[in-house]
Amino acid sequence: MHYNKTKIVATLGPASANIETMYEMVKAGVSVFRINCSHGKAEDTRNYIRLVKELNERYHLNVASLADLQGPKLRIGEVEDGVELKPGDILTFTNHYCVGNAQRVYMTYKQFPQDVKVGEKVLLDDGKLILEVISTNSIDEVQARVIQGGPLKSKKGVNLPSTKISLPCLTDKDLEDLKVALEEHVDWIGLSFVRNATDVMELRRIIEHNKSHARIVSKIEKPEAVVDIDNIIDQTDALMVARGDLGVEVPMQGVPLIQKLIVKKALAKAKPVIIATQMMESMMNSLSPTRAEVNDVANSVLDGADAVMLSGETSVGKYPVQVVQAMSKIIKHVEDSTLRPQLDENMPVYHSQRFITDSICYNASKISNQIGAMGILTMTHSGYTAYKISSHRPDTYILVFTANKSILTQLSLVWGVKAFYYDKMTTTDESLADIAQICIDNGLINRGDFIIQIASMPIYEKGMTNTLKITQV
Repeated sequence: MHYNKTKIVATLGPASANIETMYEMVKAGVSVFRINCSHGKAEDTRNYIRLVKELNERYHLNVASLADLQGPKLRIGEVEDGVELKPGDILTFTNHYCVGNAQRVYMTYKQFPQDVKVGEKVLLDDGKLILEVISTNSIDEVQARVIQGGPLKSKKGVNLPSTKISLPCLTDKDLEDLKVALEEHVDWIGLSFVRNATDVMELRRIIEHNKSHARIVSKIEKPEAVVDIDNIIDQTDALMVARGDLGVEVPMQGVPLIQKLIVKKALAKAKPVIIATQMMESMMNSLSPTRAEVNDVANSVLDGADAVMLSGETSVGKYPVQVVQAMSKIIKHVEDSTLRPQLDENMPVYHSQRFITDSICYNASKISNQIGAMGILTMTHSGYTAYKISSHRPDTYILVFTANKSILTQLSLVWGVKAFYYDKMTTTDESLADIAQICIDNGLINRGDFIIQIASMPIYEKGMTNTLKITQV
């Protein structure tokens, strides 16, 4: 048996949004398809989520869907062709619509004049242009001096690293996209530009109000989020280190250490973490990645990330299948080596609410490493044991059996996990024998292998996991 434990998230777009290409990408290693809501209308989001469902039904797969909300992304409006800003130039940002030139440019963010202060930096086009605010009338105009110049192009993003932005975390567009995503039973919702734990709680309230099972991926791309990271991890279901905007908002040299810190903290709380942005960027137009990109993917695996993500490479790149194959190769090579993520010992907390379950998951992972088990087989209703065992990063595979269809696809994001539908609940012994047989039939384990099985006893109560059994198949 071999499947990569580190999962691949691939973004859907014109280059990949058809069942045939998607199936090839899954065969190459994709476990989650991301739908980027920034680049389309709510109906596009609906169509993409339905495509993932159709793929799962046609090929009996459990690929997850992740709808990534745009969030309060700040942009400038249209700009004339060939505008070049030079150091020392003064550029006026206005709230009144105009086609921009080297003197004036339209700013979509209405509260900009009220929120910004003199001396704060304004970064355009992923930080390629840097300006400093010299005045604001606090109504509709801001003047800024160009520090680092360059070509000014239409609809480029704006980053304000030191400004406290008064926009809500969910814009009107986000609420429309979210409504559609929840109607279509999406697995994961990406929350962009999270500033603090309150933003996550606001989204959670809407999801619960809609009686949805969707889980939240908090995207860390603002300095405020790094400051409040512990509270955000407590409130969220998963995290994404979104290095594009993060690298503009904090000094770029800080990003690698922030990435390592977030992975470490997320693992300690058993929350999946995705590393995103520019992982294989050169493969948008080339059939082979740069050596630095290979290194980046390998290091993310060694950090212990649950998943690595492709954005433009699969949505608009020339080689959506080949880039997944290349990424898979790197993951496999690192996972087959003797190098392992250096994890802190994450002991169960004595007398905590789930101490018994936590203890079983911790020990299942430890024992499986000691005896060279081929798999840890677990039955779950909420998915809790799957996340918990995964966070200990055992050397073996985590095979999860559940009657809860809503978590079957969700678990595709989680490191090392392969999930199966199983709804026969007779006795614990019978169920354990049953699921071992399913694993043999699927070629996941062989006779003579050691496996670890964990379950709750009695099984029909679906209660706390309280049983650990070592079996030689």
